[in-house]
Amino acid sequence: MASSELKRNLEAEEMFLTEGLKSLLPHALRRIIRCNRLNIRNTSGIAEGYKQANVLILHKSLADDFEKFCHANEGPLPLLYRSKPGDWKCPSLSSDSDIRTDCLQYRVYEHGACTGSLKSLKEYSEQLKNMVTFYLGCSFSFEKAVQNAGIPVRNVEQKCNVSMYKTAVPCYSVSAFCCNLVVTMRPIPESKLEAAVLATCELKEAHGAPIHMGDPGLLGIQNLSKPDYGNPVHLHPGDIPVFWACGVTGVEAIINCKTPLAFTHSPGCMFITDLKNDNVTFRSSREVPQVHCISQDPLHYSIVSAEAAQKIKTLETLIGIDPGDRGIIHLHCPEELLKACLSISHAQSVLITTGFPTHFTYEPPEENDGPPGALAIAAILQALQKEVAIVTDQRAMNLNRKIIEEAVQLGILKRPVPLLSYQSKSADSALMFLCENGNPRRPRFDHLIAIERAGMAADGNYYNARKVNIKHLVDPIDELFLAAQTLPGVTTTGVGDGGNELGMGKIKDAVKKHIKNGDVIACDVAADFTIVAGVSNWGGYAIACALYILSTCEVHDRYLRKAVGFPRLSNKMVWLSALPSVTKEEKLLKTLVQHGVRSGKTASLEMEVDGLPFYNTHSLMIEKLRETTQK
Repeated sequence: MASSELKRNLEAEEMFLTEGLKSLLPHALRRIIRCNRLNIRNTSGIAEGYKQANVLILHKSLADDFEKFCHANEGPLPLLYRSKPGDWKCPSLSSDSDIRTDCLQYRVYEHGACTGSLKSLKEYSEQLKNMVTFYLGCSFSFEKAVQNAGIPVRNVEQKCNVSMYKTAVPCYSVSAFCCNLVVTMRPIPESKLEAAVLATCELKEAHGAPIHMGDPGLLGIQNLSKPDYGNPVHLHPGDIPVFWACGVTGVEAIINCKTPLAFTHSPGCMFITDLKNDNVTFRSSREVPQVHCISQDPLHYSIVSAEAAQKIKTLETLIGIDPGDRGIIHLHCPEELLKACLSISHAQSVLITTGFPTHFTYEPPEENDGPPGALAIAAILQALQKEVAIVTDQRAMNLNRKIIEEAVQLGILKRPVPLLSYQSKSADSALMFLCENGNPRRPRFDHLIAIERAGMAADGNYYNARKVNIKHLVDPIDELFLAAQTLPGVTTTGVGDGGNELGMGKIKDAVKKHIKNGDVIACDVAADFTIVAGVSNWGGYAIACALYILSTCEVHDRYLRKAVGFPRLSNKMVWLSALPSVTKEEKLLKTLVQHGVRSGKTASLEMEVDGLPFYNTHSLMIEKLRETTQK
């Protein structure tokens, strides 16, 4: 028989076998595997609807610590069963199994090095008497649920093992067990992303929801075509790489532990249990996850619960009222507060700018809308342990330094915020400011926020609401936002209430049409996210509240920490204490008045902002925002 014909016959036989194996019961499959009569390379797509398990076998002296390691990293290492030393069965998972023979293939590790692959561990029966077997959940278990949701499973389509990659994400270490997270990748059509999350999020024993969607570089994965384990799985046009935590993380832990002897399944060659997968059910509609795109370069999606998303949309509605009847209702961009705060939540280092010198005949010329909102954002960022700095005009450095010092004394900030200034000295000044040594691959900040910051108009000037050019009082901080547009991984948010603020370029056409003097004053510089509020301070307060909501959202918290380590909800009271309150904002406004910082609309040195009294207007807004946040 010609070799090509033989190859076709073998492929046809394998296809027939694979189709039959989909519906074969687990105990029958294990019996076939035990007899070494199964000519397949992995267990993806077989025993559909039944749970599969990663297998790791360690010396009994390491077992307690490894169990703790699993509980500390439940995303990649959902523990299904732990055996007793020398016990080759797992009665809660299967009725008639023998872990020495019931995986397609095993690997042997000695002092952290893989020293061989085996079809059976029977020759090690004596050593196994002092060893403990861990059975950990596997993502193969959710593939049928994904298919039932109408989502293609590309590795099954392509008849290959799933792709597995080492990441740069550290797991929570326990004793000798220390490693980075390993993930599986499945290409998912963009229109099916939310369906994929819904199909898997409640299947906790099969790793649950994805831990990342989008650019693999954000996980430290350099090349999708070169997986560390498994096979390359090809993306179709329109597919997004979606990553789930993977049980092979446990293999990496064993390698790093360098134990004298350990055994694992070969990646993709899982142990098939008798347990059926659970149907996905949500205790309430509030827990249903939503998917939102927060960046195009690099491509990045985030996850949030429906309940948290709705709260943030309510915040956006609250701050969107137009107390000055200026027409800002026409400027609103729905869901921008949610998307901006999801992006900020993923950021590690945030740069804030504020300062609108509208009162050019006074000293200082600043208005009191902006600084309180900026400090409210800075306070929650500090509480969330993110790096934060403020950049402002060189001429206003001393004033802002005093305000920051007093904010610390008032308990608004936990510690002083670094205060920076920016001057344009050359074509690459903005790049040098934003990046280490001007290297675009090493940005100092990954999110920039402008709140009530004078924005450059189309003619290069800066105007207050009365169409007066105040360019002589404004440093060109807009250049930082323009430069950020060229830096992958750096996103920007603009907060304003009139359209002439930095970042409002995204809505400049609406500003020109609906805002008085808009054809002249409209800011021409756009931010990625535009938050429009009746008073810009309210936008700052809403951002602080939204970040609190996201941080206390279990769905988002898990995604943010990549399902490793422990939930951060124990910090809830620290975050809550960082939110703006009527008492704190009242004290801060009094401080601004004492420093001669005036109300924007009236230039009054009274307890008002933008001509609106603090009491029963701003104070009421703060109370409403806090009430919504804490519901």
